[in-house]
Amino acid sequence: MTMAIKRSVSTVVASLAFVALQVHSVNAQDGSDLIGQDVADLPIFDAHVHYKEPAWGPYPVERVVEMMDRNGVAMGLVSSTPDEGTIMLWEYAPNRIVPELRPYHGNAGSSNWTRFSGMDDYLEWRLERYPHEGIGEFHIRNRSMWNEELFRNIIDMAKARDIYLHVHSGTEPIRWLYGLDPDVKIIWAHAGLGEPASAVHALMKEYPNLLADTSLREYAILGPGDTLDPEWERIVMDFQDRLMIGSDSWVNSQWDSYDAIMDTNRQWLSRLPRDVAEKIAFRNAERYFGRDISMDLIGKR
Repeated sequence: MTMAIKRSVSTVVASLAFVALQVHSVNAQDGSDLIGQDVADLPIFDAHVHYKEPAWGPYPVERVVEMMDRNGVAMGLVSSTPDEGTIMLWEYAPNRIVPELRPYHGNAGSSNWTRFSGMDDYLEWRLERYPHEGIGEFHIRNRSMWNEELFRNIIDMAKARDIYLHVHSGTEPIRWLYGLDPDVKIIWAHAGLGEPASAVHALMKEYPNLLADTSLREYAILGPGDTLDPEWERIVMDFQDRLMIGSDSWVNSQWDSYDAIMDTNRQWLSRLPRDVAEKIAFRNAERYFGRDISMDLIGKR
């Protein structure tokens, strides 16, 4: 790690430590076991990264990795529109990037990709050529997108490689996918963005192998006071072995706000017991993706 990066990381860690102390001081008198300011020392696995074409100019690959370094993000799960963005980032920093294959390319986008001619062949070709460890993140917006033949093929591709589907949807498409194959491996993007916390808890309880990333949920989880939102705290504690945080850099304004997004995630993690915070920050991802994730990766590629 270069001295410049060390100084940058030290500055961010000091800032995060201060924020964590403001959020919730770990008081020896009350016997709290919350991680508090020590959250600043945790490596982060960012489970929802996009490196889309509009970001390639203002955020070249070296800048993206520098931003990860600055925020203690040791590794990220990346999908892009088009997939070339993911491959660019993975080729630049193969030890920091877990690639997954987003179906969107050309005229195939979030609303029509399931009806796009040749989608099966496209996915199969990209999966054969590159080491993707997931298919997604993709949207299932409504029932018109429930193309059973295509999704059975996608599930077969994923199961043959033992990789995940990363699904942006409400609760019913998740139930539908499990109905097609109860053994499919799913990461529920944004923990069902748009669904109330009660529905998120119910679905996670219904399907004990369902994973979720909490991207775009960080402010809801954090809540307005000095403790987590009660409904989200229940989700976090009940399903602590199946959650990961994420940034969702789907537009450049998310890259512009990357420091603030990661800071907010560390704030809510600071309000958890150490073992739970570590699971959600990086240990769950270590198990899911078979990686060793540590701060030793910072400053490396």
